[in-house]
Amino acid sequence: MAGSPHKGFPATAGPHTVLAYLIRRLFAVVIMVLVVLLATFTIFFMLPKWAGQDVAVLFAGKATGVEQLQGIRIKLGLDDPLLVQFWDFVKGIPMGRDYANGDDVTHCAAPCFGYSFRTEVPVWTTLKDALPVTGALAAGACVLWLLGGVATGVVSALRRGSIWDRAAMTTALAGVSLPIFFTGMVAMGLFVHNFGWVHIADNLSTDDGIGTWFQTLILPWIVLAFLNAAMYARLTRATMLEVLGEDYIRTARSKGLGEGTVITRHALRSAMTPILTVFGLDIGVLLGGAVLTESTFNLPGLGLAAVQAISNKDLPVILGVTLFAALAIAVANLVVDIMYAVIDPRVRLG
Repeated sequence: MAGSPHKGFPATAGPHTVLAYLIRRLFAVVIMVLVVLLATFTIFFMLPKWAGQDVAVLFAGKATGVEQLQGIRIKLGLDDPLLVQFWDFVKGIPMGRDYANGDDVTHCAAPCFGYSFRTEVPVWTTLKDALPVTGALAAGACVLWLLGGVATGVVSALRRGSIWDRAAMTTALAGVSLPIFFTGMVAMGLFVHNFGWVHIADNLSTDDGIGTWFQTLILPWIVLAFLNAAMYARLTRATMLEVLGEDYIRTARSKGLGEGTVITRHALRSAMTPILTVFGLDIGVLLGGAVLTESTFNLPGLGLAAVQAISNKDLPVILGVTLFAALAIAVANLVVDIMYAVIDPRVRLG
């Protein structure tokens, strides 16, 4: 159709084209996850050894005897070649793993990421307990910032130069500039300690009711959404202003299409591509642990678990959180790639 943003390309792609596109993306995700697995395993388990630091000492402490340390090395497989250790670790994720030193055998059920050096609790248990908090934080915040940021950006673009536009962009600039730990501390000081409008549970768990979860997460949602919505508003405004100047938008208007149809079906659809790119990265990183937000509000999620593991030099937990974050980012980007293909058929042909 003349004036279409996709002129020269088919409106839809055949099933073989779509399947080939999905296979390429899935293959890229698998390769990326394997590379991250190897890199993180090397950093956390081999670099300390190459630097002259014994991982067995990190596990048992400096006061442990020589024989006990050697037993730990055998049980954890620390004396095996790097590729053997890496294969045992990778195989243990889908199949489970046995840590053995003679008759002393400890079975780690799948998915096995090892055991914490400090608590001796399976890393997967730690991740599983922390994931609901991080997932709820990410879900609520992303809905707020996506709706609020995109809506603000669209209105600002349509009312360019107005008082609304200037006020919205000034607020967005403040949101981008203020660090989240500052905004979070101010918000807690006002709404938790001063006014008492919000109550934050000391240790949020799945046993708590919906009301407790909502009371605890409403402030982190708003604070986290304020920071990201500001960025999305500025991005949406800039992209919409560029799209609204395109020829196919003027063509659509000259054909008598309503302004709402032009904005929602043509302009906003084209503007969503860069927004989806940023959103995929943001939601992936957030699912890997919102470190600053969870630390500020003392939320027992993946971010706080990572901070505590770093403080305790608990390598298996750090490795587990890192791998989960990498997987979350990979899956989020895969979903974004699929949404690209839905929004713009040209992507499938690339």
